[in-house]
Amino acid sequence: MPIIKPSTIEFFREARRTRGYSLWDWLHGYVYGRWIYPYISIATGKHPLSKRAMLVWNWLERTLGKSKTAAAPQTLSATKSVSPMQQQIADSYHGKVVPLAAARQLVMVHEDVRLPDLESIVPYQSARDIILKNPDHIVALDCPCRSARENPCQPVDVCLVVGEPFASFVVEHQPAKSRWITPQQAVDILQAEDERGHVHHAFFKDAMLGRFYAICNCCACCCGAMNAQRGGTPMLAASGYRAAVDESLCLACGECETTCQFEALSLGSLYMEVSAEACMGCGVCVNHCPNEALSLQRDASKGEPLEIFALMEKAAV
Repeated sequence: MPIIKPSTIEFFREARRTRGYSLWDWLHGYVYGRWIYPYISIATGKHPLSKRAMLVWNWLERTLGKSKTAAAPQTLSATKSVSPMQQQIADSYHGKVVPLAAARQLVMVHEDVRLPDLESIVPYQSARDIILKNPDHIVALDCPCRSARENPCQPVDVCLVVGEPFASFVVEHQPAKSRWITPQQAVDILQAEDERGHVHHAFFKDAMLGRFYAICNCCACCCGAMNAQRGGTPMLAASGYRAAVDESLCLACGECETTCQFEALSLGSLYMEVSAEACMGCGVCVNHCPNEALSLQRDASKGEPLEIFALMEKAAV
């Protein structure tokens, strides 16, 4: 067995080809991918050594890394006050809310894709490229956020790592907690998670070559990013859509309210009401309305949608 795994070598080669990617970024990415479970446990404060580890990590980043600043993205928490450290975390590791249809597209791409600098789609200073190499290489990974909880939501193997070099890296370094799946199996996982009321996020990270690398299916009770968002750290960009209620169809049954992970729905005297500020446009409520009274509508204030087939078509023109 080789001392250095082939996926590690490929990750390093891809890093050398990535513009602006430093040795610190590569070390950060390697630590994140290699020890993702303690990494997330520490980052979410669930590990007993979280405070000490974060002090050491922050010192290393200041010493070896590079300073990053950014304006807060236009999301639910963009108007809240956050510290420079919180903003730096949000800028370097963040998610884009994607409705089920858009999430399906991300796992059904059959050709390599290069879509850099998607500032209008992912409003962060760094980590906003979609560069898919072998996009049909998909791995289902046990969710690190759920795994850090004592009583996590089930099932746990719902994080989808998409494309290379990430998929092979995860399988080689996390063999007991990952498995190869087909694009259709990925769609099936997305569909099942949607039925459970969970939200699809396309995740980006600067240390993961500054680009999209995974789709997570998130719940507010387990997800570190959603908890950070509620605490004021803007880690999630809205989908570009907002839920709208057809008052003539709404029965005020409250079914959709129980599924909203962002607490954007409230039951009025006659029909369900949507908080335009809180709604992230995930579409979960739409799929759980028994009377089809809810729909997603474009909202320019929520940014541009991440719909990869449309982006590919636009880039080809």
